[in-house]
Amino acid sequence: MRLKTLVRPLLLIAATAAAPVFAQAARPAAPAAPAPATQKAVIDRAMLNVFKALPTRFEDPKNPITPEKVELGRMLYFENRLSKNHDVSCNSCHDLNKYGVDGKPFSPGHKKQLGGRNSPTVYNAGGHILQFWDGRAPNLEEQAKGPILNPVEMAMPSEARVVETLKSIPGYVTAFQKAFPGEADPVTYNNVGKAIGAFERQLVTPSRFDKYLAGDENAITEAEKVGLSKFLGQGCQTCHNGAAIGGSLQKLGLVVPFESKDQGRFDLTKQESDRMIFRVPTLRNVTKTAPYFHDGSVKDVQTAVKLMAQHQFGKQINDEDVKHIVTFLDSLTGELPKSYIAKPKLPASGPKTPKPDPS
Repeated sequence: MRLKTLVRPLLLIAATAAAPVFAQAARPAAPAAPAPATQKAVIDRAMLNVFKALPTRFEDPKNPITPEKVELGRMLYFENRLSKNHDVSCNSCHDLNKYGVDGKPFSPGHKKQLGGRNSPTVYNAGGHILQFWDGRAPNLEEQAKGPILNPVEMAMPSEARVVETLKSIPGYVTAFQKAFPGEADPVTYNNVGKAIGAFERQLVTPSRFDKYLAGDENAITEAEKVGLSKFLGQGCQTCHNGAAIGGSLQKLGLVVPFESKDQGRFDLTKQESDRMIFRVPTLRNVTKTAPYFHDGSVKDVQTAVKLMAQHQFGKQINDEDVKHIVTFLDSLTGELPKSYIAKPKLPASGPKTPKPDPS
């Protein structure tokens, strides 16, 4: 009897002690804490004066834009017969349906040879002060003439060969006459550059950021404003400014040297002050135009942002700030002008048009 008397209180104590545990297990879970509100940023609009909204087109009084010139330039942009083997056009390396790039570190040209620098986008390139990575061309018209004669790219042997080819195509003779009225001999190599340049001067992609610059506070999201604040706070606008948000000449590796066999403008001028000077790429559509840098060595924009902070400012930027900045960069993506960039019908070859030459 004594044993039973002792056991019953022990069982009662154990059951009583366990009761809160069971009650807690049966109780419904507490609601999750609310997610933190989206971080907000206050942008000093005075700091936005370094940027400019994109114009509808980049004018140059030396090459007035006309519908006839643009129509001819569009045809020439897609014209494979401007290459020695009739297999490469401007659009091959600067695909207008892919934000003006081909997505490759180096673009294949004649006989699948690879160029030594990444092919940059042609969109908004009219906002650059100079053309090519080393700035060797003063404008779009001169830039357009370069790849056609480059033995690695389109490989035409001479300007005369280009003119001979175009004059052998009746449709082009008529198109040049319309684009350059009053000229006794309008089919010239310089006019090839002018026509392509006129077409490219209207390759603009305005984005929500342009509306924001114009005063529409709701054009970009709060998250993008936070990214813009980080962008400005890091000092990125020092190089990435103007309508193209880039396009000037700057030293790559200003604080921490950037290792590269390519020495930029120095390779062109041989002046020590030009060592590692490159044209600053536009940030318009930048999240769509990988890979990055002159050598196409960086595949993702996050890494590019980190490297720029390190090499240009000597900063180790954290992942969270990188994420914010990339969010802002997304607001720079514009709409592609689908009707403007549609491939036109190209004129038929004539009996004297040179044949493809794979040599």
